[in-house]
Amino acid sequence: MTTLSEDQKRDFEAAAFRRLLDHLRERSDVQNIDLMNLAGFCRNCLSNWYREAADGAGVALDKEQSREIVYGMPYAEWRARHQTEASAEQRAAFQAAKPKDH
Repeated sequence: MTTLSEDQKRDFEAAAFRRLLDHLRERSDVQNIDLMNLAGFCRNCLSNWYREAADGAGVALDKEQSREIVYGMPYAEWRARHQTEASAEQRAAFQAAKPKDH
């Protein structure tokens, strides 16, 4: 196995994260509730983790700023363009598998 330096790990992790964001932006048809039901996290979770990392480094980002970084646009704009009403089945699945922090 190749040994990676800490800088390489950081760079590769950052590249993978950027690719994940690009993928999620391209797949706006995939709703956050679908992500939550399938994987236990969504775009909002990513924005919260991003904000927590910034806070840990002493950089103040508010919720809207971190969401805009993840969504690639203001959250309200993304919701208006892409978010649909969750079905009864989606809501029931979310309640059944809801993580403790949501």
